[in-house]
This record gives sequence, structure tokens and C-alpha cells, in this order.
Amino acid sequence: MLQGKKILIGISASIAAYKTILLVRLLVKAGAEVKVVMTPASEEFVSPLVLSTLSKNEVLVDLENNNSWANHVALGRWADIMLIAPLSCNTLAKMANGLCDNLLMAVYLSATCPVCVAPAMDEDMWHHPSTKRNLSLLESYHNKIIDTEKGELASGLFGEGRMNKYTVGMATQGMANYLKKTYPNE
Repeated sequence: MLQGKKILIGISASIAAYKTILLVRLLVKAGAEVKVVMTPASEEFVSPLVLSTLSKNEVLVDLENNNSWANHVALGRWADIMLIAPLSCNTLAKMANGLCDNLLMAVYLSATCPVCVAPAMDEDMWHHPSTKRNLSLLESYHNKIIDTEKGELASGLFGEGRMNKYTVGMATQGMANYLKKTYPNE
């Protein structure tokens, strides 16, 4: 389904980051080449070692202390599609305003491919006017936003803002559909 396609996964600091582990595994099983870029704070939620094992590529986290291929421009141009999942409220604000203080943001701002995001945050954060403004800005930049869902949140509350449980399926199918339209003869 995704044979030979290059998919860049970005992970920001959210409890929903554990869901991205399954996403990486499924994308690789579907034949995609997957690279992962994490924010430093996301390491508190998921291990780069796990993601590196499943993606079969080194996971990139730090702008300054990486000995491998960490050229953000080349990485941003490498991908056929980029998915940031989960997208925290903090990273959303950085994306909307072009703040470039970590490797994930440097890659995002250098990306020449389509970008999809899967927000994940508590309900009050999700409904805050600044969050809605930032989401509108991302859409105006032609980023695709995967809707959140209602459910139990990490805070113990029940409400909107949870990373959609279908993000994994939607992302893999959506990426396959997009890439099929973009590269019909491959």
C-alpha cells in the first residue's frame, strides 16, 4: 500500500505519544520508509529506542547534539508526506507562529511535502480561542488537521481534545490515498 513512500513522523510532548508507536509499526509494515523526529520534551512520553527499532531508522531529537544526518532542510525535502502526531498545544502554537526552537520545528518549517497533524490536548485547551486561531492558521498554510474526538482525557475528565483513535488508520489510509493521487504510476 505504501511501498517505497517516505513518511516523516513528528512527535510532540503529549500523553497520546504512545499511540504513535503503533502508527510507525503499521506504516513500516505497509512498506513505507519511516523517519521519526521528536521534540526533546516528547522523550518523557515515548522512548526513541522503541521508535528507532520499529522504524528501522535513527530517531532524531536534538538540533545540536546529533552525529547522524540531521540536516533539517534535507529531511524536510526527503519526505513524501509529514504527520505530526500527537500535536500538543505548545507545538501547535509554535507551528502557527513559525517559532523554530527544536529540530521538529526546523524540519516542519523546511518541509516541502504535505503536512498532516493530529492534535491531542485537554478539553479546555482544545476549546481555548488561541488554540482555535492557531488551528485556523495551520489550515491556511494548507496543513491537514485530523479532528480530535470526545473521550476520557489524561486529566480524568471526559471531553473533546483526545487524539482521534482512528488517527492510525486514517493516517495510513489517507497517506496511501494522497500518495496514489500524487504518484499514480508508482
